[in-house]
Formats: sequence, structure tokens, C-alpha cells
Amino acid sequence: MSEGFRHTTILCVRHKGKVAIAADGQVTMGTTIMKANAKKIRKMYDDKVLAGFAGATADALTLFEKFEARLQEYRGNLKRAAVELAKDWRTDRVLRRLEALMIVADRDNSFLLSGTGDVIEPEDGLLAIGSGGPYALAAARALIRYSSLEAVDLVRQAMEIAAGLDIYTNSEIVVEELKG
Repeated sequence: MSEGFRHTTILCVRHKGKVAIAADGQVTMGTTIMKANAKKIRKMYDDKVLAGFAGATADALTLFEKFEARLQEYRGNLKRAAVELAKDWRTDRVLRRLEALMIVADRDNSFLLSGTGDVIEPEDGLLAIGSGGPYALAAARALIRYSSLEAVDLVRQAMEIAAGLDIYTNSEIVVEELKG
């Protein structure tokens, strides 16, 4: 796995009829922080879909473009666009070399996409990728169980917890939300 997979945190939370994705802003090369406020999440398809990435930036931008084209082709059908992108990513000689993971979500579905053809839908509405992913995921699960926070606040708090534990996750957190 490339260093880019390990050096970021993306968290998706589906809670109380809303979905939010958060990402830290840190970009590293080895052990050096190159940038603190990178934007690793996007709204797509007339702000109806959220997408976040972990991995090599150029690879992720390529995947964002391919995914957005699939969303257009399938008129915003997230599941169909996700499956078709995963198939392309796994079988295309050029795309299969791209090193990234993506989380995509709309009002009804959330998926983790990988270059090995994975299209994973969480059973609890939570997805996380990157080095701080396990910390953010654990924090989100606890916050859902023991707090009354809304999705946007919950995702931010879970990311703050991850940033306090993972040296490759900073607290320059960007959050995007879709309302139910």
C-alpha cells in the first residue's frame, strides 16, 4: 500500500436522516507535512453526492472525474455509478494502477470503492479510510451510541478525536453534508 493510503483520514457518517463526510487537510510526503489545508472531499451531481478520497492526489482527481462521468451517465444513480467505476478501475490497465480509495454517498447510500473492485456498503452507516480511519470510526460509533449529536457535528468530533491520535491526521477538518 502506498504512503498516501496511510496518511489521511476520511469519515462518512449517516445519522438521523443526514449524511456528512469529513476529511483532514494534511498532505504528507514521507514524514514531512507538505500542506495543512488540502480539500479531499467534493460535492458532485448538483450537490446531491459527496465523495472523499485517500491516496495519491493525481490518482484521486482522475477517479473523481471518472466517477462524476459515471454519475452523469447513470443520471445520479449512485449505486450503478459506483459499481461501474469499480469495474472500470479493476479492469482498465491504466486505472488499475491508480492508488486511492474513495468514499461516496448520497441521501440513501454510502459506499467505499477500491481498485480491486470493492463496492462496500456499511451496515451501520459509517465508513472510514486512511491512517486515522480506525480511530475516527471507533469515535463515531461511540458518539452515535452515547450522544445526541447531529451527523455534521458527530463527524467533526470523531475527526477531532482521530486527529489527536494519528500523527498523519490534522485538525484542519473540512465537512460536507447532505440533508435528508
